[in-house]
Parts: sequence; C-alpha cells; structure tokens
Amino acid sequence: MFIFPDKYKEVGLSHNPFKALVSPRPIGWISTRSSDGYVNIAPYSFFNAVSEQPPMVMFSSAPHKDKLLGKDSLLNIKETGEFVVNIVSYSFRNKMNITSKNYPRGINEFEEAGIKMGQSKTVSVPYVKFAPASLECTLWKTINLPDNLNGSSSTMIIGIVTGINIENSVIRDGKIDVTLYQPLARLGYSDYSRVEDLFSIKRPD
Repeated sequence: MFIFPDKYKEVGLSHNPFKALVSPRPIGWISTRSSDGYVNIAPYSFFNAVSEQPPMVMFSSAPHKDKLLGKDSLLNIKETGEFVVNIVSYSFRNKMNITSKNYPRGINEFEEAGIKMGQSKTVSVPYVKFAPASLECTLWKTINLPDNLNGSSSTMIIGIVTGINIENSVIRDGKIDVTLYQPLARLGYSDYSRVEDLFSIKRPD
C-alpha cells in the first residue's frame, strides 16, 4: 500500500498513520512561566534530544485553533526564553493526561492536576517535583515550520539544557535505570507504552 500523507482516508484508513508509524516517541512534559508569572505545563510527543554537546532538546508546538495565537507553552517561552522538560514516568501518566487539556490562558495546570512544583536552579520556571528527571532549558531558537493545508503552521522550539534535576531513586550503580521509573512513550492514536525491559547490543568497533 502506498498513500499520500493527507489522503489516508481514500485508501480506507480511519486515522492518519504517520504518528503511529513514528513511534514510540518520548514525551516532553514542558513547564513554562509567562512574563506575568503564570505557570503552565503541557505534554508534547513531538519531542527529542538534538545533541549531546552542547546538550540540546527540541519539541514541536502545533498551531492554536486561533491562527493569530499560539499555545501557552510557546507564548511563554517567547516571553521569557526559558522552559523545563520534565520526564514522564508511568506513575505520572494520569497527571500528565490531565495537563493535556486545553485550559484557558492563565490556568495553572500544576494545580489542576495536583502536581507539586520544585524550584529550578538555572531558570525561573518550576519543574515537576518527584518526576524522575527534569531538564532546565534556555531558548536557542524557534523555527516556524511550513504551512499545513489550512494555512496555519507548527513551531519547533530548540533549547539548550542548562541544568538537570534527577531523583536519586532512579540511579543504580552510577547510571540512570529507566526500569525503575518506566518512562512513558506515545504511540499512535490514544495509545501509550512504557519501558519495562532492556537489552544491550555492543557496537562492532
């Protein structure tokens, strides 16, 4: 079967397969603060690391339903130049899902989901206390992606990691053990997965 990305229904598929095929995807649980001090947190599954040196991450923010506006995360980052990527453990799955709701601007999703905030060291944005890890970031660049069919566009946000908070309980023998917190991953549709089993492969060189 061959399909064009925007014509999947013509071949009998009920949903766009793109997101289901590019999976599993790590989830960036992005916390931000507006210039007025309002705090926001929302999950983004178009998220990943960009490089190790310097340590950089990216996530993509879909367009707001009002094309003249942006999502709160994007607006806040443009105002302050800061954000935090919180790693989502399996135990935080329900709280993460609560924060995915489109709340009005100014609503504190930390409070809505009953999430405790921790004080970051290098940025003014709070992190998710008791999350397995959080990456404090400063904005490097935003990139407007090509317009989609309705004329709106997503925005890629790229940040430099300036500090890392790690829960001591996820460290074993000097390394991060992901099986201790089972990071959540996004699949297609409404499906998720968690990391439970590991195997190692040694590089040929």
